[in-house]
Amino acid sequence: MGPKVLVLRTAGTNCDYETEYAFQIAGAETALIHINNLITGRANLDEYHILALPGGFSYGDDVAAGILLANEIKHKLGDLLRNFVDSGKLIIGICNGFQVLVRAGLLPGFNSQIAQEATLALNTSAKFECRWVHLETQQTACAFTQGLKQRIFLPIAHAEGRFTAPNQILDELESNRQVVFRYVAPNGKSPLYPDNPNGSDLQIAGICDPTGRIFGMMPHPERFLTRLNHPHWTREHLPEKGDGFNIFQNAVTFVRQNFS
Repeated sequence: MGPKVLVLRTAGTNCDYETEYAFQIAGAETALIHINNLITGRANLDEYHILALPGGFSYGDDVAAGILLANEIKHKLGDLLRNFVDSGKLIIGICNGFQVLVRAGLLPGFNSQIAQEATLALNTSAKFECRWVHLETQQTACAFTQGLKQRIFLPIAHAEGRFTAPNQILDELESNRQVVFRYVAPNGKSPLYPDNPNGSDLQIAGICDPTGRIFGMMPHPERFLTRLNHPHWTREHLPEKGDGFNIFQNAVTFVRQNFS
């Protein structure tokens, strides 16, 4: 039996099947579970090793992207999630899932009381951004990115992806090495728009909590699993595995090493 992944969905989620498939080809067993089934106890989070919050527009991103699902998680599943994390298990949030983790206070994760410390604000372009971006992998304890190559290429699709926080929080993220990905220009220099597609503080594209086991990112690794997903797959000689695949593979490997 492989590591078990719960892919959480609700009204407006639309990247759940892709996220489930990514974990499946990485060797995991998966289940798509509606949040109501967790709240009512019809599904048991304790049976799983990884919780995945996929992209989309949960509850239509009403009020702000991810905030309604974040409040639902925080107030109805808070104790359940604390126990899940305390047991050494993994959580990943992608795009809308990242917005949810930040607004629920699970990231950056400095406050044990689960209080929001940062946000994903409206892109500085004031419009929805849908493009491929270059990312620079940082040296962190993040379980999802160990051994990842220094530069990766992934797509984004969001209107509220600008990671921003008070300077004190940004300084703590830096000193704790919790910044997992930064947007970077193709020439390796600090990016301006559109290479930093949303104007994030410190070019932040993804962060983890201090343990490295809760991870969120705005780009979509589940959309680049094989060379056929790459926009230049007919024009370039590319590796069979896409840049996003190893993020899911790393999570599966972590579970096998720690929960065998």
